[in-house]
Amino acid sequence: MSRVDTAWLRMDNDVNLMMIVGVWLLQPGIAREDLVARIEDKLLKYGRFRQKVVEDAVGARWVDDEDFDVGHHLVQLRLHPRAGQDERGALQELVGELTTTPLNAARPLWQFHLIDDYEGGSALVARVHHCIADGIALISVMLSITDGGADPPSRRRRRTGGTDDAGDWLGDLVRPLSGAVRKAVDLTGQGVERSLALLTNPQALPESMELARVGVQVVSDLAALALMADDTPTRLKGRPAGSKRVAWGEPIPLDRVKAVGKALGGSVNDVLLACVAGAFGAYLRRHGDATAGCEIRAMVPVNLRPMSEAWKLGNRFGLVPLVLPLGIDNPVERVYAVRARMAELKGSYQPLLAFGLLSVAGLLVKPVQEALLGLFAKKATAVMTNVPGPAAPLRLCGATLKQTMFWVPQSGDIGLGVSILSYAGGVQFGLIADKKLCPDPQAVIAGFEPEFERLLTLTLMLPWGAAEAA
Repeated sequence: MSRVDTAWLRMDNDVNLMMIVGVWLLQPGIAREDLVARIEDKLLKYGRFRQKVVEDAVGARWVDDEDFDVGHHLVQLRLHPRAGQDERGALQELVGELTTTPLNAARPLWQFHLIDDYEGGSALVARVHHCIADGIALISVMLSITDGGADPPSRRRRRTGGTDDAGDWLGDLVRPLSGAVRKAVDLTGQGVERSLALLTNPQALPESMELARVGVQVVSDLAALALMADDTPTRLKGRPAGSKRVAWGEPIPLDRVKAVGKALGGSVNDVLLACVAGAFGAYLRRHGDATAGCEIRAMVPVNLRPMSEAWKLGNRFGLVPLVLPLGIDNPVERVYAVRARMAELKGSYQPLLAFGLLSVAGLLVKPVQEALLGLFAKKATAVMTNVPGPAAPLRLCGATLKQTMFWVPQSGDIGLGVSILSYAGGVQFGLIADKKLCPDPQAVIAGFEPEFERLLTLTLMLPWGAAEAA
């Protein structure tokens, strides 16, 4: 197991389990035997889903499960809503419970729950431990089990003799990195791991103004990570209790989001992140909290692999800290503020540095790893990810995938996880929250669409020339 994946394996604690959890809503329902056949035909072609984890004093390794049985990984059940509870509420309650239920460490670290007769169809809940793969890779894996899904490409034999057990870092990482980071690695002529060591010690680099500039930038970014200021204290941050609730909303048309972003000279991400900040700000104000000047930080994963290699398992992403301006009530002003913060992160080496930090953490004993990675958790209120899904509806075992959502795990003492997913022409928000910090995540989710509608209305009212000039 690579160092980074080992770090994710050891990151489980008593309040946060490192599982990626997803829900598929299907119409009409599907049969268990058809799903079993699809898993055996498609999913198990990824050998990792037949392997269990064995830990030792050195680290961890993948070992084939000689007693592998699909039946251990597919649970079939029906929901029984409580009095006054609808099916959606019962499903959300079940998913919340599953996010705090550990996977069986004696078996491969994944499990599906097939819920029969859910809203006239089926619901499928998938749980996969983060040490198997990151979100981008798992999207590719899950697409493979849909009707017409492709098998994983044939794997090439890895070169031997390298110093890094995660494979060829340079080959895996250089292509998708930002221009600045790619330039840094090219200049040193080293693999990423060795480049990190050189770049943080500019005196060791050959004489070059460009190399010196890169070294200074990396040192600056390291300092920025280490010296991040604390978030504004809010009811959303604190020691979690370890009990989770999940929520999701209905999709917003993606073309409308794109139109607003274009009109304001920003991106789809700028618009969506501004809506996230607005929904959290409105939630706090409804609870009587003052939000003037309030900012919270979300740790945002940054993909470090080409999309053509998304099928490869393992974790290949860095992290950047994004500040969300909850105290800005005007949605247009909030978009510009988010855009400015995103611009500050462009050209930053922080995603690469965070990846290197995770690799180092994978070499350490668990208590030391927790202390090292706790630096991130203490400075953030949420983890947030934005994943592009398929533009056209998918089918599974003949049924149409009507809606899908997933939730990212929260590390350390972080109690909130925000997910943004585009699918079939729509974009939707999901939230997983510790009950102690945010007992009603659906109330936050309910604020996303109103925030977008406010933004849309104000954008339409702007003088278009002024908006474009901004």
